[in-house]
Amino acid sequence: MLLFIAFAVSVGLIVVIGIGYTSIRGLSGAVPQENRLFLDPLPASLRPLWPLVNFVVHHFGDRFSTKLVERTDLQLRLTSLTFLMNARQFIALSVIGAVMVALIALLLMLSLGLFSVLVLIGAAILGYFYPRIWTRDVRRRRIGQILKHLPIYLDFLTLAVEAGLNINGALQKAIEKGPPGPLRWELEHVLRDLKSGLNRTEALRRLDDRLRIKEVTNLVGAVVQAERMGSGLAKSLRFQSEQRRSERFQRAEKQAMEAPVKLVFPLLVFIFPVTFIVLGFPIVMKFVQEGLL
Repeated sequence: MLLFIAFAVSVGLIVVIGIGYTSIRGLSGAVPQENRLFLDPLPASLRPLWPLVNFVVHHFGDRFSTKLVERTDLQLRLTSLTFLMNARQFIALSVIGAVMVALIALLLMLSLGLFSVLVLIGAAILGYFYPRIWTRDVRRRRIGQILKHLPIYLDFLTLAVEAGLNINGALQKAIEKGPPGPLRWELEHVLRDLKSGLNRTEALRRLDDRLRIKEVTNLVGAVVQAERMGSGLAKSLRFQSEQRRSERFQRAEKQAMEAPVKLVFPLLVFIFPVTFIVLGFPIVMKFVQEGLL
């Protein structure tokens, strides 16, 4: 009788698993193939998860909040990740991250014989917000590279304009001679906009809207005002170049002044204790040998 019950339960589990696998496979087959011909290649860390991301977007993407999608799209545009994924794919990746981190935390707790709902909730929140933390880091590094290269490109633009070229030719020369990086890509985008028929003001306004960096906003405003008022563009670019270089030196001085404060914690936690151990160990051993300890 027990063997019959075990056999029936086993058959039932096999049938249920088979039906579930068939259903999941059918749902996966309904997801259309993504065309990434004109998109950036996926990082190696995202490739295993990407079929699951497209699955979530296809079946649940329409249920995402419109405001959340708009905020996410703006965040992706500011980090230049719009050619990697769209807003709904990013939200789906956040949801998948929350589920995966929660499952990992659950498995760890079960292996240790513990269970806590608060730990599960905290792990899920961490998994959900980790992609957003990652985009903030990407945005911070992108701003740093742009601010580092901005004075160099301003020098090239100033020299080209002073040599008699217009803004289109100056941009072309700056792109050819300037260092590679996000600023170069954005200036190439501006040049493509100009070649497509947009006027200079609109192309520069689009650059400002894509980056939303104060220094770039000041540069765009100065160039637009110089063209509108008919004043010398080279003089405005020279002033912007000197100001950006002065701000760069000020940022370097600020970081140099902050360095001693940032070194206090590593000194107290890692360096001073090791120094005291190295200096005190021979003294302690001498006391032990003398029988004083």
